[in-house]
Amino acid sequence: MLDLKDIQSAYERISGVVHNTPFSYAPILSQMSGYEIYLKKENLQRTGAFKLRGAFNKIAALAEDGKCAGVVAASAGNHAQGVAFAAKHFGIEATIVMPESTPLTKVQGVRDLGAEVILYGGNYDEAYGYAVGYAAQTKRDFVHPFADTLVMAGQGTIALEMVEELPDLDLAIVPVGGGGLISGIATALKTIAPECRIIGVAAEGAPAMANSFAQKRPIDSTTVRTIADGIAVRDTSPETLFYLLQFVDEVQLVREDEIASAILFLLEKQKILVEGAGAVGVAALIHDKINMPKGSKIGIVLSGGNIDVTMLSLIIEKGLMKSARKMKLIVTLIDKPGSLMLFTELLKKGDANIVQIGYDRTSTDLKFGDAYVSVDLETKGAEHQEKIRQLLKEHGFHFSEEN
Repeated sequence: MLDLKDIQSAYERISGVVHNTPFSYAPILSQMSGYEIYLKKENLQRTGAFKLRGAFNKIAALAEDGKCAGVVAASAGNHAQGVAFAAKHFGIEATIVMPESTPLTKVQGVRDLGAEVILYGGNYDEAYGYAVGYAAQTKRDFVHPFADTLVMAGQGTIALEMVEELPDLDLAIVPVGGGGLISGIATALKTIAPECRIIGVAAEGAPAMANSFAQKRPIDSTTVRTIADGIAVRDTSPETLFYLLQFVDEVQLVREDEIASAILFLLEKQKILVEGAGAVGVAALIHDKINMPKGSKIGIVLSGGNIDVTMLSLIIEKGLMKSARKMKLIVTLIDKPGSLMLFTELLKKGDANIVQIGYDRTSTDLKFGDAYVSVDLETKGAEHQEKIRQLLKEHGFHFSEEN
């Protein structure tokens, strides 16, 4: 059984190595919501995520025992880096099994920390199965990403830091995937500050823990699909579900578009870069899934910042489209000298900035003598975009829009 003493012992183990990350007031979110919002910035943690806390506590305990022949873990992301970092710190050999589809940058990041990487399987579950067998075969200790008391205790140290800075915290909002993070935080908070409510937030595309919490029994998902890869867990852990049912007040789900908008909001308004899992708490807040008395002091855990740059680029692009700051048009022109110049002059008149343009005269959809012009425009909102549409219609241009 995990208890407060385990978490306090973990805090002693990790102190001086793992950062006590900022727990900062967020004025824009506070003004928007009517609450006092504070952000626990684990995206600024060493290795870029909270996972280092649990991995370091587990491996530190193994090192204290003096019988560790090496550690094995399965992960495609933050847990892999946490285990590799902690193992290197204690001079222990580490092997990380990662799915074959893991991006090269993540594989190299783990290797740079001194761990051996084995690529196996098409997904996390296959990599996990292989890693468990490999650990048994090589007589090494397997470091589970969440269903381990020492790992949960390490994650719970976040709560100690939060209540030290804000003893009268009314609500903690915590990402939920496998449940290790919220189990540790909830155990600590409900012991130190029993009046503090705790809300877990999971992705709609990975609802196993949310469904299990609602039904009060483990329910696995058949598939998982979410941009919040840090909480993309298919199967429910009975060990962590136990702590959720004991200490957590509710679990909310957020959609993919809500997660994406939260990532973009934090980047633009708070100047904070987070990954999908790190943004789910803010997604729940800004999309009105939190119901507390106005003025309540709310702490939101930003669990990590290791977002893939390709995914970030896609989120920014879609966000610009959704907020009417970018517009994509396909316009039919007469394929003759001067037509394109007339079109671009019209866009200049409409105060639209062209950021990309393409010209196609060979499409089989075209009539002979016509051409397609595809154009990406920077715009200044919905009203500006409507002005551009009217301008094109007034001058007889036929066009369609990409969403």
